[in-house]
Amino acid sequence: MKELFLIRHGETEFNKKGIVQGRGVNPPLNEKGRAQAKAFFEKYQAEPFEIIFTSTLERAIETVQSFIDKKIPHEKFSELDEIGWGDFEGREVDDYFHSEFKRIIGEWKNGNHHEKTANGESPLELQEKHNRFIEMLQSRPEEKILVCMHGRALRILLCTLLNKSLSDMDEFPHYNLSLYRVLFDGKIFQVTAFNDRSHLNVEV
Repeated sequence: MKELFLIRHGETEFNKKGIVQGRGVNPPLNEKGRAQAKAFFEKYQAEPFEIIFTSTLERAIETVQSFIDKKIPHEKFSELDEIGWGDFEGREVDDYFHSEFKRIIGEWKNGNHHEKTANGESPLELQEKHNRFIEMLQSRPEEKILVCMHGRALRILLCTLLNKSLSDMDEFPHYNLSLYRVLFDGKIFQVTAFNDRSHLNVEV
């Protein structure tokens, strides 16, 4: 039996300002994001995590730094990086982006999982990376695992773990520092906590 704590990173200034991040943009947490990370740590610091897996991006690593400081083993995986948004990365969300984003999301819902933004990454391309990560995860002995990653990537990973179509990825909402808890019994993955933000107070 394994239990995964899957979290999205805390807020960055790019999140706050509506600037597209993706895998190619690497900002740190802002003040609110650091407060979110602190609140999560305060709630779950007693959990006996055996390993921490994060993406290679600063905002994910910084979110769980307090756990890393407890000398819990930490490994970075590019397979957990955010989906590549290509030419949109690093630019503010404007009318063109809203239009293109709506089109891309519609294509994905309709089953066109090869579709991607210019110079970006498709859900199927990211899912291939996730499959490598899941295979590694299943081979590991650790049973209590903390994973910090990114919003769109988290949705795709959950679809893959739960054997759901990528067309259903938007059924998994997320916010900065929201939590999904997932149990693996050796055969199937099951969500036991859905987009949980109970560790965050009103100010955070």
